[in-house]
Amino acid sequence: MNDRIYIHEFIEVIGHNRANYMQHMTANWSPIGQEERDQLCYGVWALLGSTGAWPQTVNMWEHAGWDGLADSFRREAVGSGAQDPALAKWWAKAAEFRRGGFDRIMLPAPWMRPIEQLCADGVRGDVYAHELVKVRPGSAKDLLERAREGSAPLLAGFGWELAGAFTTAMVDEDEALLLWAIPTWQHWSDAEQAHTTHDGLVAWRAGVRDIVTSWHRILLVDAPLSPFKTGRQPARSDRIDWED
Repeated sequence: MNDRIYIHEFIEVIGHNRANYMQHMTANWSPIGQEERDQLCYGVWALLGSTGAWPQTVNMWEHAGWDGLADSFRREAVGSGAQDPALAKWWAKAAEFRRGGFDRIMLPAPWMRPIEQLCADGVRGDVYAHELVKVRPGSAKDLLERAREGSAPLLAGFGWELAGAFTTAMVDEDEALLLWAIPTWQHWSDAEQAHTTHDGLVAWRAGVRDIVTSWHRILLVDAPLSPFKTGRQPARSDRIDWED
């Protein structure tokens, strides 16, 4: 039973700073979040621009339930700008790399593995398919169960592994996220073609159109220190002092 809660972020990067920003989030922020907020890095990825908005990253953070998230927010909201003043230097440097973003709070399917279990199981990919699915109000959990029982076994035949399954909180149960770990680019290509030619996959997509209103699949690649890539949480020893 996964009782964690997640923050999902689309981040708009300034110019050619995507590598700098991903390093700043993993090495320079995640160890602080682990120590002070019981917040784990679930993943940091570069969004492949040909499949979505660019330049962007996707960040996800794992918290110890609603109470853990509330404690993190309490720590964050103490400053005059609703930013922890102890992190003023960190915020200032981050502002050099990003211009804004859009966040969601997300709830995992109860059967979804938390990041430490995913790392222990060796789940990783050369590329990840990130599917944001809009559904009829009240249908988000149903979509996850249908994916688990229907598309996951079919896509497993192409090497895709359902690493993450979430619903968006604080909305009308009308949005879901599926995250697939794909071992190689060829495995992605094979399955991408099969989405429109494989009888089982075509039938499955047709079968969920009674609840799905829109579907957008983008591709992600791991940041160098993303846990899916390294098998561990970022550590203080990974830190870069930008003043050097």
